[in-house]
Amino acid sequence: MQGGPEICMAENLNPMPGSNTGSRSNIFMKDGVFLTWDDLWVTVAGGRPILQGLAGYAHPGELLAVMGPSGCGKSTLLDTLAGRQGPKTRQEGDILFNGRKQALAYGTSAYVTQDDALITTLTVREAVYYSAQLQLPDTMTKSEKKERAEMTIREMGLQDAMDTRIGGWGAKGLSGGQKRRVSICIEILTHPMLLFLDEPTSGLDSAASYYVMSRIASLNQKDNIGITIIASMHQPSAEVFQLFTNLYLLSSGKTVYFGPVSAANEDIELGFANGIPTEEVIDILVKSYKSSDIYQMVQKEIAQICKQGGGALQQSKRRSGLFTQCHVLTRRSFINMSRDLGYYWLRLGIYISLAIVLGSVFSHIGLDNGSIQARGSLLMFVATFLTFMAIGGFPSFVEEMKVFERERLNGHYGVTPFVIGNTLSSLPFLAMVALIPGAITYFLPGLHHGYQHFLFFVIILFACMMLVESLMMIVASVVPNFLMGIIVGAGIQGLMILVGGFFRLPSDLPKPVFKFPLYYIAFHKYAYQGLFKNEFVGLTFPNVQAGNGSSPTITGEGILKRTWRFEMAYSKWVDLAILFAMIVLYRVLFLIINKTTEKEKAVIGKFMSATWKDKAPVSRGER
Repeated sequence: MQGGPEICMAENLNPMPGSNTGSRSNIFMKDGVFLTWDDLWVTVAGGRPILQGLAGYAHPGELLAVMGPSGCGKSTLLDTLAGRQGPKTRQEGDILFNGRKQALAYGTSAYVTQDDALITTLTVREAVYYSAQLQLPDTMTKSEKKERAEMTIREMGLQDAMDTRIGGWGAKGLSGGQKRRVSICIEILTHPMLLFLDEPTSGLDSAASYYVMSRIASLNQKDNIGITIIASMHQPSAEVFQLFTNLYLLSSGKTVYFGPVSAANEDIELGFANGIPTEEVIDILVKSYKSSDIYQMVQKEIAQICKQGGGALQQSKRRSGLFTQCHVLTRRSFINMSRDLGYYWLRLGIYISLAIVLGSVFSHIGLDNGSIQARGSLLMFVATFLTFMAIGGFPSFVEEMKVFERERLNGHYGVTPFVIGNTLSSLPFLAMVALIPGAITYFLPGLHHGYQHFLFFVIILFACMMLVESLMMIVASVVPNFLMGIIVGAGIQGLMILVGGFFRLPSDLPKPVFKFPLYYIAFHKYAYQGLFKNEFVGLTFPNVQAGNGSSPTITGEGILKRTWRFEMAYSKWVDLAILFAMIVLYRVLFLIINKTTEKEKAVIGKFMSATWKDKAPVSRGER
């Protein structure tokens, strides 16, 4: 290495890992969690190893930095230790908590991802308090939960921004560092004993990075609480690096150094000072680690921790009940929808504008023969284009889904409360969007008189909008990218509109696929029939083909049978009931997809583990 000192691991790194804080670790032996992993392997399909024979430990009251270049396995190690590895990965080796193989009970651990999935319309106080209501048990009063939330906010230094909205695209709010601290606030509300942070300083400048990490470090200095903290880092500044107790360096899924920061600090600082990239430093360290005394000391420390053991991780903490979760999620989602202009307000403005234009184009529609086609065209536009525009709220829903995925993975609540909360909170907005533009569209042209006909018209419009939103919920659970989701959702709706029975009469549709089953599962079929029956049944129009004893007028029922060939064996209320049944079906389908996906991960993980048992490319002897 030119222009810089050579790094000699065998000479410099003999101190026992964690020896500089060993006395502090013993203080937390009783209440803290000792985490150890030994001969840890993680492989993916085909047996390709991601992590190769890793060994290490984390003490309560200490901060462990997992470092290395991009793609070295930092996030995989964190996910594996936290029990969040993907379904297509296979894990081998021992991961022990207090010297035992045991599952992480709820409230024992917390995981902070590097992406800040937050509801941008909420203030800091609201975001943390709603999370407290979801995570903390019902045995705690609201005032106790509020006090816990505000105390956590103060711990992370956000007291001056309590009433500031988080902010996002097109709306000013918190800085990147403040958002990261809000994410941490939400996850430490349950006072976890294990805290995993995946690149907590990603995207932050040096000042913000130091402030975030110093606040994390301060968690171990309050009330003598020993939290085991493990954070993956890429290239921390020297100031941030000093905050850690131990350092775990990875390269290509292998351990290149594990030990106290104090022992490696001088050499790494010299490397940075001479302009040596992190990759070069790691290449030098990897040559010395296996031959140094510290590797043997790590094995001895792991054995000692396992021998001493510790308490079992009991689920002494419980989350809130189902009713509380539904209530809180409904209220939180309602506030988000009311503040997010893109969710409903922008659509309402566009709907009103279109309704005025639509009503003006079809004004004074009358009851002459020409009004038959005009009424049909107007109702078709309402049932297709106005409902089609419900896709406009998809980007906002995708952002809400990101928050849901984070909170679900961290055990805050399940799929059922989310579906119930989202459904209930959207009802008043959908009713408003259906009622106001619906009234303009209905009365300006002068459609079928009678309040009961108008109410049915609005209810059909409401049901169709809710159906489109339900469809897009399913799309969002399958296609998380919102641009692709809009394309897929628009394509599905376009197909349903085409086979709904207006552009091509039902009897003329090709029977394979298009009529059976698409015509019968397309909700536009029932929307068309409900709207047309509501409008035409009870009206009479002049018969332009009158003569030879035929009636001078033609009834609306006759037009529906002969012109549009609708099914008149049942009333419009049956069509409406089918639409609402489809809403329930779509929402239940969304719930099943998400629950099935959650269960499939565990099933696939077990299947892969059994399938790949003898397919690892590296033999035990080579390990």
